Amino acid sequence: MAGLVLVVNAGSTSLKLAAVAPDGSSEPVASFDVLPAGIEAVGHRVVHGGQRFRDPVAIDGAVERELAGLAELAPLHNGPSIAAVDAARRALPDVPHVAVFDTAFHATIPPEAATYALPRRFREELGIRRYGFHGLSVQWASERVRVPRLVVCHLGGGCSVTAVRDGRSVDTSMGFSPLEGVPMATRAGSVDPGALLHLLRTDAVTLDELDRALEHESGLLGLGGSEDPRDLEGTEALAVYTYRIAAAVGAMATSLGGLDALVFTAGVGEGSAAVRSEVCARLRFLGVELDDEANAAAHPDAEIAAAESPVRVVVLRAREDLVVARAVRELLGGD
Repeated sequence: MAGLVLVVNAGSTSLKLAAVAPDGSSEPVASFDVLPAGIEAVGHRVVHGGQRFRDPVAIDGAVERELAGLAELAPLHNGPSIAAVDAARRALPDVPHVAVFDTAFHATIPPEAATYALPRRFREELGIRRYGFHGLSVQWASERVRVPRLVVCHLGGGCSVTAVRDGRSVDTSMGFSPLEGVPMATRAGSVDPGALLHLLRTDAVTLDELDRALEHESGLLGLGGSEDPRDLEGTEALAVYTYRIAAAVGAMATSLGGLDALVFTAGVGEGSAAVRSEVCARLRFLGVELDDEANAAAHPDAEIAAAESPVRVVVLRAREDLVVARAVRELLGGD
């Protein structure tokens, strides 16, 4: 394929379009109404593939219906993805469309890391297991920072921490849904399920109110009144946030048997020197030592560890668009 791949990234609150050329260069696209010439295929980032989808798949009517059936697994993300698939297929009906899944990279997570200690019926009949997310971002990081034992902190509106051994995901902080794990911009991260059951049993909240609170009113916003870490420097809210991230890195290092490199990526990971500094300060016991000047001046893609640090620390620009475009070209027979 010598032409462009239009990459469609539908998030919970945004729709990003990028036209990616075969050489990896990309340009943002304003909307489906204003498309550049030369688009030969469309790649869609789909957050949750469930148990059904682990590899990129060409989208036809039947696949689109199956994807719609998965919307309840990640309603904030898969719902907008399905809407974007429909809009893109109407705008570009004569080119192939391909779904690429954020969960796919985590298919290598071993059973001991993927399994919840729940009754067999929940696990086997209802598919309740840990899937993991941000796989496209983590895959990009694992290709750019090639070390045996890598931990990737994808810190944006959604946040996850992933252990990668020799290029393969072996554990990650997100689970059945993108709600599990570390605190995020407006999502709670992991909470004792007993506390949530208590809220429901005592009629403190309805199910819909609890869902909204966990997804939209928690995280940094719930802790400190802002979802932007820059507004929370020096506060308890940021201390909770960075503590939980550092604790997750420690857990991932345990699954790897050590740590060779730590990557910070996505909006907060790339843009907040304060978050990187606080997280790394809590990880000195693992050998993580920052160069404070390099961290303060960092821009993607930059090495920010101190010269004596046995662990590399890298600020990396997230490029899910390139991973999606490459998957599309490979599926459709391009180079």
